[in-house]
Amino acid sequence: MQYGETAGLAGLREVVAAHEAARVGRPVAPSEVVVTSGSQQALDLLARAVVDPGDPVVVEDPAYVVALQVFQAAGADLHTVPLDAEGMDLDALEGLLRGGLRPRLVHTVSSFRNPRGVTMSQARRARLAEFADRYGLLVVEDDPYGLLAFDGAPPRPVAAYGDRVVRLGSASKILAPALRVGWLTGPAPVAAAVERLRQCADLCGSTLTHAIAAELLADGPWLAGHLHRLRTDGAARARVFTAGVDSAFGTAAVRSEAAGGMFCWLEFRDGTDTDALLQRALARGVAFVPGSAFSVSRPRTDAARCCFATLSAADLQEAVTRLAGAWRDPVARGSA
Repeated sequence: MQYGETAGLAGLREVVAAHEAARVGRPVAPSEVVVTSGSQQALDLLARAVVDPGDPVVVEDPAYVVALQVFQAAGADLHTVPLDAEGMDLDALEGLLRGGLRPRLVHTVSSFRNPRGVTMSQARRARLAEFADRYGLLVVEDDPYGLLAFDGAPPRPVAAYGDRVVRLGSASKILAPALRVGWLTGPAPVAAAVERLRQCADLCGSTLTHAIAAELLADGPWLAGHLHRLRTDGAARARVFTAGVDSAFGTAAVRSEAAGGMFCWLEFRDGTDTDALLQRALARGVAFVPGSAFSVSRPRTDAARCCFATLSAADLQEAVTRLAGAWRDPVARGSA
């Protein structure tokens, strides 16, 4: 119940280091781990450590909204790279780099992305790590969902292909958000800078929740069974939601493939304004996040991020029914 080390409880750092080493396929020392209050604090501290006002930072578009807030607060000059079904468009990124852009950071949510739902292919992961080496940039691999692959095979991280990668992880999606346990692993100078800033921010985390997380993450058989249940339940929920969407909207909306994680991204092809749709959906007791919340370079008022992770099958079916009812309202679809 006392204060702990700024970098996190030693036992938890050891467990995280072992988990990260298994993911990336090389040794990770506990000294390379900084435990934070969720991975969001890790991202904020990292931005403070390496980004000065005016520094260029590359983000995916549509972007994780709270990452945008972090980089905007740091005064970064944001540059966007589009996404497709295989994740970040690296041809577009290479075009920026060949044109002379030298970003301080390239931020990617590599697996089952929030909000777009896509996962970066292995070939692109290797290529992104090669870009980091060739151009001397730092990749931030935000990976809270990688262990939630519905087929049980977590994608190999970008960090497995190179050393200029900072990984952000979290217990929120696999254990409990209320633990407020996240972590950063990466090059020693970066980890040391983040640790110093962590001390300024809140001195240390909760040794109690660190001990709980360490015990759960260290129990291999329990964790394997728990992750299997999460994946099985998540896959079942995703099937119910996507089947409902396909039936309700047909060709009027294109959705992402839900192969893991928590989200499905819808893009309407019939002129639906999702900002207007949200108000009518709320009136019917169902909610989503409109695409405009994730916009960087262009409006995304035709898109919506839906989370299927916490509702029962019956509630998901009812949610889609209510959303479809709001969508059929002619005002929401842009006509008088």
